[in-house]
Amino acid sequence: MAQHNLRTVLAFEVSRTLGKKRFWFITLLVPIAIGIVLALVVLGNMTAADTAARQADTKLAFTYSDASGYVDPAVATKLGGTAVTDDTAAIAAVKSGKEEAHFVYPADPAETPVHVYGVDKGLFGNGAYNGLATQVLITSAQDRIGDPALTALAQGNVPITATTYTDGVEADGFLGMIPPLIFVVIFFLVFTLLSNQMLTSTLEEKENRVTEMILTTLNPTVLISGKVISLFVVGFVQVLVFLLPVLVAYVFFRTSLNIPELDLSSLTVEPGQMIVGALLAIGGFALFTGTLVAIGAVMPTAKDAGSWFSGLIVLMIVPLYALSLVLSDPHGPVVQIFTYFPYSAPITAMLRNAFGSLSGWEAAIVIIELFLLAALVLQVAARLFRYGSISYTSKVSFKTVFARHTGSATRK
Repeated sequence: MAQHNLRTVLAFEVSRTLGKKRFWFITLLVPIAIGIVLALVVLGNMTAADTAARQADTKLAFTYSDASGYVDPAVATKLGGTAVTDDTAAIAAVKSGKEEAHFVYPADPAETPVHVYGVDKGLFGNGAYNGLATQVLITSAQDRIGDPALTALAQGNVPITATTYTDGVEADGFLGMIPPLIFVVIFFLVFTLLSNQMLTSTLEEKENRVTEMILTTLNPTVLISGKVISLFVVGFVQVLVFLLPVLVAYVFFRTSLNIPELDLSSLTVEPGQMIVGALLAIGGFALFTGTLVAIGAVMPTAKDAGSWFSGLIVLMIVPLYALSLVLSDPHGPVVQIFTYFPYSAPITAMLRNAFGSLSGWEAAIVIIELFLLAALVLQVAARLFRYGSISYTSKVSFKTVFARHTGSATRK
């Protein structure tokens, strides 16, 4: 009978949530916004490409003076330059619009800045002057060196491949961090979007004055469990909806958006890390969901529950503000507190898992802690909902609830 009731609650909560226009408006708002941004980026890139092509076809005429001797006259002439000796007259010609630009190369360009004078072409158009002035020097230096390899070395264009080892095994590096970090993103995104649903899942029945009727046919634990599981299902649906525009953008608009091609074969997926990350995300989601449901059972209105909700959000995201510590000193006292404190543990442990600083025994302790506390909070939420179902205008007293429970147990 309990299983049948759980299925009934689960089906009702999922269908009720997915049937709300407000849910789909909020859920689709993110991918629609992403789609609009992507469309604007594509349009902007196309416009920028056209502008760059036009600028490339348009040769900029300029005059220049060179006190350094580094400028190759042949290079400058090829790029549209004309050497002059009177800087004052050349600058006056630019001011009057007779010349487009004038470059003054000092005796030591490495220490003294090159002065560029030009006709105003707008914020972005003026950048062409600086680029051309720099190009004259670079091309001249390349021609003087005469060796392409030395030129590349002088510019610092040196390809480097680094290989590091952990306990004699090649470390995964940055590409090994990406897969487990996905769980941090999913956890944070789903929690942020579903937090209001979590908080109001029990408040709706209380505010609608139907809880007494519900509890005559349903066990509170079954009801709360159904609500929590339904939130997992709804969260999964939201993740799929969010991933859709990303996949569409990558498959169809990767070139227009200048998205680099991902070589998935280079990503290192460690099954152990992925399992730990998934368990931490599920356990953390269950704990936060149960806690918000319990808060909703205690408070008479959503407004009263708001301050508690804000505090919970702070506890959840505080590890992100200590990210530098998580990276540099994962075994320090501050990070250790964040790792084992229940409401900061999910994100801290997932970050450490991705960075490779979470050992197996630490992961086991945190996972067990999260699931045990989630189960305990679920039981507490059910009991609070039982006694809070008739407290429409006042908060439920924890002392009263557990005193009644203790008293009833003693009488038995």
